Amino acid sequence: MENAATVEVVRTRDRIGIEALEKFATICDRPFLIAFKEIVDLMFASFVMLFFLPIFPIICILIKLDSPGPIFYRQVRIGRNNRTFKMHKFRTMYVDAEKETGPTWSSEDDPRITRVGKWLRRLYVDELPQCIDIFSGDMSLVGPRPERPEFMMEFERLVPGFSKRNSVKPGITGLAQVSRFYRMVGPDIRRKLTYDMFYIRKQSCVLDIKIIFRTIKFWVRSCLR
Repeated sequence: MENAATVEVVRTRDRIGIEALEKFATICDRPFLIAFKEIVDLMFASFVMLFFLPIFPIICILIKLDSPGPIFYRQVRIGRNNRTFKMHKFRTMYVDAEKETGPTWSSEDDPRITRVGKWLRRLYVDELPQCIDIFSGDMSLVGPRPERPEFMMEFERLVPGFSKRNSVKPGITGLAQVSRFYRMVGPDIRRKLTYDMFYIRKQSCVLDIKIIFRTIKFWVRSCLR
């Protein structure tokens, strides 16, 4: 299983062009990388808030008209050094959606998702409020996606060492996401951990930039589908 995961990461590495650019990554030592990520995070969050500001009221109205409940949804996630924080999203499910089932993964045709929520998820617009979490310092633009405490315990049981991915700030996007690999079922958990640990070991300005551009490309394609 680990060999297959390693092969996938190597393919991803070649596909996003890291191999050819790694020789330039040496200029990004740790202090420079930290400063670079903080600057990019703040610039990105500020740009997104300003760019999407005109449609935020529309999104809020649609959410309220579609179903009763709050506009924003705050969910506890595991952040850097296993510290919990509340991640912000536009609400895409009905209120008390997990009252009967408890914490569970959503599916493509999940009946708990509202009509407006389906479109918000399809366009990934529901993730925009996470800019608030960037401003608060809980998240970064690029990094492993933050998991819920309930799922984290299960993942750690299935794959010992899974929590090591929490040594860095979680991100809005990450290597697993741009590799079209973000499922967390069965053996896929080990593969996702391989992607996350690869990113943590190979962190650089170059890698972050490549992930950002691939994220933009993926988002544009999603909007045009």
